[in-house]
Amino acid sequence: MKKTPLALLVFALLAASGVQAQSTPSDDSDAANNGGWSGSGEFGFASARGNSRSENLNAKLGLSQENELWKNNFFLNGLRSKGEVTVEDAAGNTINRFSTTANRYDGGASVGYKLDPRSYIVSAVRYEHDDFGANLWQGTVSLGYGYIALKNQRTELSFEIGPGYKRYRPANELQDVGGVTVPVRQDTVGEGVARGLVNYKYRLTDNTAFEDTLLLEAGSKNKYYQNDAGLSVSMTKKMALKLGFQVRYNSDTQPGTKSTDTLTTTNLVYNF
Repeated sequence: MKKTPLALLVFALLAASGVQAQSTPSDDSDAANNGGWSGSGEFGFASARGNSRSENLNAKLGLSQENELWKNNFFLNGLRSKGEVTVEDAAGNTINRFSTTANRYDGGASVGYKLDPRSYIVSAVRYEHDDFGANLWQGTVSLGYGYIALKNQRTELSFEIGPGYKRYRPANELQDVGGVTVPVRQDTVGEGVARGLVNYKYRLTDNTAFEDTLLLEAGSKNKYYQNDAGLSVSMTKKMALKLGFQVRYNSDTQPGTKSTDTLTTTNLVYNF
């Protein structure tokens, strides 16, 4: 059941990419009319019932501005999933329970002041909360330098790098206390980090685009990497279908917790 919606979306993406859309996404002239602002919202939901039960919901909101002086970005993301998990009750019996298996939200912003058409000074902030991740929460602030290496109607490539400061609280550690497994709260950690960002966009056709964003926050105690790749196909000037794949890595994890998380999404996108 889980593979069917993904296969249908991939088929739709490939089919649409071979056909010229009657209406293409908003062009640069639209953004120029409102100070360089543009944005998009994504939403995806899947529900399964029958032999198994599951619910998956994810949503994203992004805003960006670029003009002669500024290169700014703002984002807000949310993910929540429920599914059947096997647990052991107080009597030692194994039972299936429909419970939350993912609950994560994150948001952030970057404000860049252009020194010339290609280079800019950028300050960035990011916060994330994840009930099932390597860290319960993490927040980073940074100041750095950005450079637009390439930008034309088809391709865009930019880099950002600079120092920052990060605070995070590792996930609770499970310990055996008197024969009972209990979660033990971990201390909050703070450290200086090096922040890097690589953003690549490529328009394959008039209505098909690929985008990849790599974020790095590396410190002596914890190294965090996140890569977001997405392929979108415009159906109209405002609406698009998008297939996304995200990889997140934390080097500092508790025993029994994996360092790498992946997320595949199939979303409907509204551009504004």
